[in-house]
Amino acid sequence: MVGAGIAVHGVSTAHDVFRLPDLWQLHLYNYEGALSLGQSVHPIRPGHVSLVPPDTEVHFHYRGRSEHYYVHLRLHDGGTAWVVPVMQDAAAESTRLADLLRHAVTAMPTSPPRAAAEVWTALWRIAELPRGEGAGRSHPFVAAAQAYVEEHLAGPLSVPDVARAVGISHTHLTRVFRAETGRTVVSYIRHRRLQRARHLLLSSTLSITAIAAAVGIADLQAFNKACHRELGASPRDIRAAAPAGPDRPGP
Repeated sequence: MVGAGIAVHGVSTAHDVFRLPDLWQLHLYNYEGALSLGQSVHPIRPGHVSLVPPDTEVHFHYRGRSEHYYVHLRLHDGGTAWVVPVMQDAAAESTRLADLLRHAVTAMPTSPPRAAAEVWTALWRIAELPRGEGAGRSHPFVAAAQAYVEEHLAGPLSVPDVARAVGISHTHLTRVFRAETGRTVVSYIRHRRLQRARHLLLSSTLSITAIAAAVGIADLQAFNKACHRELGASPRDIRAAAPAGPDRPGP
């Protein structure tokens, strides 16, 4: 991250042109206006957020005094690419984004790493803003179901439990979950339990009994069968394959 602050525009001119050759522009708006890139015009409203790539000429049109949070940053190549619209309505998420960017602005002079952490959190939230079904991101019900599963892997989980937590019917959840992930809800729960078990077997000193309980499969025979089916080996064999080291980290 290179810079962050609160910008004030529209006082001496109703039109500004920006182009940052090497930096992305992230803005969270608290006014009405318009942003244009070439022939593409995007209305600006309070709570809208924009993310503009480097070396892009952007025209801002104001309607009087206009303030927004801004962050100028570099995003390095590598990792998974996410397609994000230039302009989005953050809606209810805008308050949380404003808090994150405010913390980034105030932390920037004394703690740039903390400021960068706040901005990265904001970027993840922006990337995951709902854009309707078929827009390239998880269906909101599926995302909520996955989050509920992650939080409750250690306890009993059933499809009706998850559907009730998400606020839709068992049938609707089953349909949208399979369409989105290619898995049934039951299969997903089993997969996530065994992936967490594999991590604990390889990376912690927890006993196999404790790991089984930690992933919601307290019966050791059932845990052993589940490991064979999902991971292709017994819990003991998986643990034996862990990299050698003086001390594996504890839980």
